[in-house]
Amino acid sequence: MDVPDFRMQAMSTDSLPAVPRFFALIPCAGVGSRALAAGAVPTPKQYQTVAGQPMVMHTLAAFASVPRIADVLVVVAMGDDFFEHQSSTCVVSDCGGATRAESVFNGLHDLFEQGALGHDWVLVHDAARCLITPAQIDALIDACESDAVGGLLAHKLADTLKSEDQGRVASTLPRSDKWLAQTPQMFRIGMLSQALQSAGAEVTDESSAIEALGLAPKLVPGSAQNFKVTYPEDFALAEAVLRSRSSFRSF
Repeated sequence: MDVPDFRMQAMSTDSLPAVPRFFALIPCAGVGSRALAAGAVPTPKQYQTVAGQPMVMHTLAAFASVPRIADVLVVVAMGDDFFEHQSSTCVVSDCGGATRAESVFNGLHDLFEQGALGHDWVLVHDAARCLITPAQIDALIDACESDAVGGLLAHKLADTLKSEDQGRVASTLPRSDKWLAQTPQMFRIGMLSQALQSAGAEVTDESSAIEALGLAPKLVPGSAQNFKVTYPEDFALAEAVLRSRSSFRSF
């Protein structure tokens, strides 16, 4: 992924606004093959219905409820017309790549073209983490907006961790310093663009790319409920959580 001139221009300090803005970027170009049950119709998992509406719409509703988010960009695959049939205030770009990293990198390009600057913040979030809450998004912003690097929501590992060798336990690993990475992951747009360009297309999250620059992102406590819907059984759990929240709000 070559870094075009727009990134360097966007990182210029000339005429920067006093207060950096916050943007959200939702990569939504994957097919979610692990989420398909045997014989299931190959609909991308982020568009499958959970608690009465497509999963991604729950995700977008959480970000829409955070006033500090200036805009939400959803990156979809070329030819994906899902959002043409939805009522949503997000910006949709069909610049999705073959990998998550490519989709995010291309999305950053689009944010720059729409007027974002290198020192603005971007919160990258998985479309399939549909249980994210506005409070968690705000907590991440509060923790990272004055940080020199940025950070991510994460959940401290509670279970015993094993390494595997040919289907058998090879060793038990210490868990005291282990965290499960979640999203959103929040970094400066210019820094993240540079990091993704340097790391290549195979990094699985934005923090990994930032770490490859020799930087240490901040870990912000998230929630066990902020899991990524990945396997068929995850849908039932996400459905139960969303419906319980809806029932609670109705009182």
